[in-house]
Amino acid sequence: MNKIKNIAVLTSGGDAPGMNAAIRAVVRAGIFYDLNVFGVYRGYEGLINGDFLPMERKSVANIIQRGGTILKTARSDEFRTPEGRRKAYEQLKTHHIDALVVIGGDGTFTGANLFSSEFDIPVIGLPGTIDNDLAGTDFTIGYDTAINTVVNAIDKIRDTAESHDRLFIVEVMGRDSGLIALRSGIGVGAEAIMIPEANMGVQGLINRLEYGRKDKASKIIIVAEGDDAGGAFNVGEVLKDKFPNYDIRVSVLGHIQRGGKPSCMDRVLASRFGVSAVEGLLNGESGKMVGQINKEIVYTPFDHAIKHIDAEEVSPVWLKLVEILSL
Repeated sequence: MNKIKNIAVLTSGGDAPGMNAAIRAVVRAGIFYDLNVFGVYRGYEGLINGDFLPMERKSVANIIQRGGTILKTARSDEFRTPEGRRKAYEQLKTHHIDALVVIGGDGTFTGANLFSSEFDIPVIGLPGTIDNDLAGTDFTIGYDTAINTVVNAIDKIRDTAESHDRLFIVEVMGRDSGLIALRSGIGVGAEAIMIPEANMGVQGLINRLEYGRKDKASKIIIVAEGDDAGGAFNVGEVLKDKFPNYDIRVSVLGHIQRGGKPSCMDRVLASRFGVSAVEGLLNGESGKMVGQINKEIVYTPFDHAIKHIDAEEVSPVWLKLVEILSL
């Protein structure tokens, strides 16, 4: 007989649209299965400090459409230490918590993996990150909203680019992963996309521009922030020297990519993941991330989900598609 009666849920790391939908699903699934659910404020830092709050149906009413996270989020240096994780475990035992649901990305699961291996408490993770850079799921919570935000922004930039015959270099988020740049770049018809996985380099971009269409005055170049070219402003300076005839502008989209109402896809995905997290705990799953592959729910061990998509799987097929469509 399963002994889980009290579960806690937290959000950690960077916020992602759909986290609130995931919280809502965890709380309501917990109530459905006759569990007591507690929210933990400010991620692992709140776990260490015992910042717990009982959650009921009304606690998660009218939040499915909201961006950000009602539980707040924070990074915790103390949780990186064995002493910090011990404090977190003691707080869970003090509050009689039997299992933990964590919502976040790579850093969140790195901590969860250590925690679940050190202490006898079940932990399940939900992939909440706009980067879509976790193995074990086709899509992460927040990714669909983020790329649609990028597409909407670049569509507006394209209007200005065409009106003034300008070349725009647009920097998007993706410190370690270029998947936002890749998919949104295809969606907006970018002339070139620079991502960490492909290592095009500035010279590769120059070659693309030199041998590309000469009759197309307006161009969109998308640069992931983690690309080794040094960011959009550095790329812009190099291109200004190489192509003095281009009217070059740089736009950094920044944190607008994290905000906004989650898309329908992210709301549904987060809802399914949240319910599956509770059901997984009740079925004895622990130390794993809930994911969806080919429309089926799967549970992937944290150490397999962390870091990330193989570059060889990302670059050739998708970048060939970019090259073909940018002619």
